[in-house]
Amino acid sequence: MRVLIVEDERRLALSLAKGLTAEGFAVDVAHDGVDGLHRATEGAYDLIVLDIMLPGMNGYRVCGALRAAGDETPVLMLTAKDGEYDEAEGLDTGADDYLTKPFSYVVLLARVRALLRRRTRGARTVLRLGALSVDPGRRRAEVGGEAVELTAKEFAVLEYLATRPGEVVSKTEILEHVWDFAYEGDVNIVEVYVSALRRKLGTGWIATVRGAGYRLVDADA
Repeated sequence: MRVLIVEDERRLALSLAKGLTAEGFAVDVAHDGVDGLHRATEGAYDLIVLDIMLPGMNGYRVCGALRAAGDETPVLMLTAKDGEYDEAEGLDTGADDYLTKPFSYVVLLARVRALLRRRTRGARTVLRLGALSVDPGRRRAEVGGEAVELTAKEFAVLEYLATRPGEVVSKTEILEHVWDFAYEGDVNIVEVYVSALRRKLGTGWIATVRGAGYRLVDADA
């Protein structure tokens, strides 16, 4: 899943980005409200972590602009303010949750996961294709009821493929969703993770479409 962090405290932004990346998220970072709004409107994000006190455009205005444009991406607001009116204003502009600095990273991660679960509630929380199941909330994959041990990045690649079962997904699309915006390495890194998934899931689940990308299919069909 892809997360945008809009935070002008660079050390905090870097720390959050490293932590979420280690959990398997693709993370982009903006340090002012104008750039944050631009990235949020141009990119496809699953969640936005948004500071309120930002240069250029504060978090209230960024969130309000997104909601006015019909963007329903979950927003977790961060702020050094701790008054109940500040919290109410944040929620009134369309934020989904509110966290006051200083905060525990463990708490932030729990809030992030809760917002992502809430977003998929009422839809297919667990993605299924034949004997394969992918549970984003628990970050767990199973084949025939047996758990498959995956690294965070392996799970992220599989999860993205599982959201589009049967469709051809290009390497570029996988990179854009699973790796961060600043990634400038070899696009063939995707092949490394697909190969690892094939070894762990078993043959037949991920088909190569020559010159186009990959497709998740039912190995037993």
